[in-house]
Amino acid sequence: MIDFSLSDEERDVRDTVRAFVTREVRPLEAEVLRNEREHRPALGPGVLRELQDKARVAGFWGVTTPESYGGMALGPVLHAVLEMELARTFVPFRFGGSADNILFAATAEQRDAYLVPTIEGRRRSCFALTEPGAGSDARNLRTRARRDGTDWVVDGEKTFVTGGDAADFAIVFARADEGVTAFLVDRAAGWTSAPIETMGEWSCAALHLDGVRVPASAVLGRVGGGLDLAMSWIGQGRYVIPARAVGAGERLLAMAVEHARTRESMGHPIAEYQAIQWQIADSQVELEATKWLTLHAAWRAQQGMDARHATSIAKLHGAETANRVVDRVLQIHGGMGYTRELPVERWYRELRVLRIYEGTDEIQRRTIARNLIRGHVALGAVGEQ
Repeated sequence: MIDFSLSDEERDVRDTVRAFVTREVRPLEAEVLRNEREHRPALGPGVLRELQDKARVAGFWGVTTPESYGGMALGPVLHAVLEMELARTFVPFRFGGSADNILFAATAEQRDAYLVPTIEGRRRSCFALTEPGAGSDARNLRTRARRDGTDWVVDGEKTFVTGGDAADFAIVFARADEGVTAFLVDRAAGWTSAPIETMGEWSCAALHLDGVRVPASAVLGRVGGGLDLAMSWIGQGRYVIPARAVGAGERLLAMAVEHARTRESMGHPIAEYQAIQWQIADSQVELEATKWLTLHAAWRAQQGMDARHATSIAKLHGAETANRVVDRVLQIHGGMGYTRELPVERWYRELRVLRIYEGTDEIQRRTIARNLIRGHVALGAVGEQ
């Protein structure tokens, strides 16, 4: 049987992160809202770095980074639990000491130039896969990479690249004669970026590569092996997204319960009305379901099993649940929920992206249906590998 109970040590880790978020991160929420209204970054790099340094003193640095690189090497289950804790605030905080998982496929030379400086916070990367005409259809990339002597020349456009305007190097996926290939491309090589304004805090950019020349040593992994790397990058994040949906949803639901207890209408606290009770109950049920779907997906990954089907289910359910919950919470708060005096509208805008990035709801449904129709998974197969 699957046992998701945490050991005493794991519970201490969770509780320490919860206390850190409550003490150090949540007090910055008012500042984040103020900065957003004044069209400034939510957190300045100095503030984020200071928070990361405080977390490092507490022992939290590189939570999924291998111990050989100074990290904690936490497994997927505890990683998911920590993401739930971090998501209980909309302050865009993350632990330092991490790097894109596919950078660990780098050569020794690449590790020194890209991986290690990224872990140490001296360099910033971005993952450049999506294009204007190739979002969910990653096999339809139009960015091209052609050989020119011992070099490669890359031409194309990328869009919705998270952190693309702040990165000093990009992991660029381009189509070569041998197939889609990943390249490590310094900004100094000539690519440019432009920020894309979004309805939430998600910071993304468009990248333009016009005859960008890189050496043969810039290939990450093998030539033609880019799609495998891309899917590995995307797959790792899919249990993180529903984990964050749980954390945000539980914080919002707590706000709704507190408001329902204190807000009176027609002589009674609105918590006494069935219409409010059902919204609270439905939200609790859906968040609990998301939590266990997420932990199951993370557990499969931790056991070395194929977790792709489970993560698709968790990602789909979690993204939709978070959006239903925040909508109910706004409704329970009434007109005040729609104002900027409360952070509910901020959550409302922020959570909408969960249904789009790293695989849209539609892609998750297609994946789940195909796996069933083609017999890749079996209904009712409890405990199967």
